[in-house]
Amino acid sequence: MKFTYLFLLLLHSISLSGQSYTSYFTGNINDSIVSAAGGVCMMGGASEHDEAMKWFLQRCNGGDVLVLRASGSNGYNAYMYSQLGVDINSVETIVCNSPDASFDPYVHQQINQAEGIWFAGGDQWDYVSYWRNTPVDSLINLAITERNIVIGGTSAGMAILGGFYFNAKNGTVTSSAAIANPYTSRVTVDSTSFLTVPFMDDVITDTHYDNPDRKGRQITFLARILTDWGIEAKGIACDEYTAVCIGTDGIAQVYGDYPGNDDNAWFIQTNCELNLRIPEQCINGSPLIWDRNETALKVYNIKGTNAGANTFDLNTWSKGNGGEWQNWYVTNGTVNDSESDRIHCQPTNTESIDLDNESFTIYPNPFHEGSIVIEYNGTDPEVIILSSMDGTEVLREHQPGVYSTILTPDKLPAGIYMISLQYRHIIHTRKLIVY
Repeated sequence: MKFTYLFLLLLHSISLSGQSYTSYFTGNINDSIVSAAGGVCMMGGASEHDEAMKWFLQRCNGGDVLVLRASGSNGYNAYMYSQLGVDINSVETIVCNSPDASFDPYVHQQINQAEGIWFAGGDQWDYVSYWRNTPVDSLINLAITERNIVIGGTSAGMAILGGFYFNAKNGTVTSSAAIANPYTSRVTVDSTSFLTVPFMDDVITDTHYDNPDRKGRQITFLARILTDWGIEAKGIACDEYTAVCIGTDGIAQVYGDYPGNDDNAWFIQTNCELNLRIPEQCINGSPLIWDRNETALKVYNIKGTNAGANTFDLNTWSKGNGGEWQNWYVTNGTVNDSESDRIHCQPTNTESIDLDNESFTIYPNPFHEGSIVIEYNGTDPEVIILSSMDGTEVLREHQPGVYSTILTPDKLPAGIYMISLQYRHIIHTRKLIVY
């Protein structure tokens, strides 16, 4: 028995194949019962940053790591298990060969036993189409919320970690194509519930920011989210060889090899100093215009260092250490940037109304059936829209004036919906939970 244990412990890789998945196992086959330390580690693609990966492994607290992917093989096993100097019990890579793997009991068991889950690069549409609305995403979310596992990914694996995500259903899209037409079929921005990652609910990520340039397409994603759903989402982006590691305290550390290499991460948000924040033009068939007097977006740019010394606070999105603030804006099909002061979320444009400071309430929330009461004490609201999270409009009411109104939709399937109140070009939104 002792000989068998040592053999399994020292064995570099065990490969098991099934119809729907292939498993590569390295380490101790006996499950380690430890408590993980939580957190999120996101890498921009190309080679992993060793110090960031050590951060990820250390938060597994000597437990078991599960690598999930839909292509490739066991490249992570030896790297994680023996090359970084962090003691862990095991590394298993499961390559999902088809959506059927999402319903395999062995896959479920390994998710339930993991202290850390890592999503490899590849094609994020494989991940979305294989795992979304299956036991896989449900068990991963349960592991995050109830067992505090650490989670992470690179490239496509980072792309799926936001509450909003570019699903790549129709293939990738370049910055130039996205800006030229924000509604081209390749700009597939998705809000359907998938992975529930701490501090990432209203974030859309992007990767490979330096090769090729992804800045324009991520701005387009943010413009679409604001235009279509009325949500001022935020962006986190990484250059290749760069990582953002978020602790359970919401502080993001940026790892890279600066100053030896120009490795960057960006934290992007709409400029809350403006009352009117939506794009000047975000329509099908025309270029995106999002200028707002050259201050449409506020961005904190951080150089990644080997020690992860430079940080950004995701609790406030206004405090950083070791970086610099920038303004980003889009005019004439081009992304521009300039130096900026730190963001201060006090409106400076007094020509329009900031709905954030008005009373806008909905109840009951959560809602089951019957009527939804909406109260808003403002000036000349023009339209109320009830929509599902995928952007499908369920109900629209035109009721200008100061009001309290009632929506009585048909029976709604359980899920998360959005109620948007629009005033001229301003949109304010509340989430409605239906059970």
